[in-house]
Amino acid sequence: MRKSFYHFLMKYRHPAPKDAISRFANDAYLDHSFPKTSTDYTELSSYLELNGPYLESMAIFDDAWELYVND
Repeated sequence: MRKSFYHFLMKYRHPAPKDAISRFANDAYLDHSFPKTSTDYTELSSYLELNGPYLESMAIFDDAWELYVND
């Protein structure tokens, strides 16, 4: 069974983030409503568009998603 996107993203958490994906991971960790079990691009993208003010650009999510699908 494939791990969730959130679980994958957590490997990028860092106390002093040096890039946009690390900042995204830190912010997603603090977002208690983040869909933590989802593996669905559309669900996650929709959630972030409506509830992810911490995400500077959806391109960051797309970059992280690309890493996820290629993992």
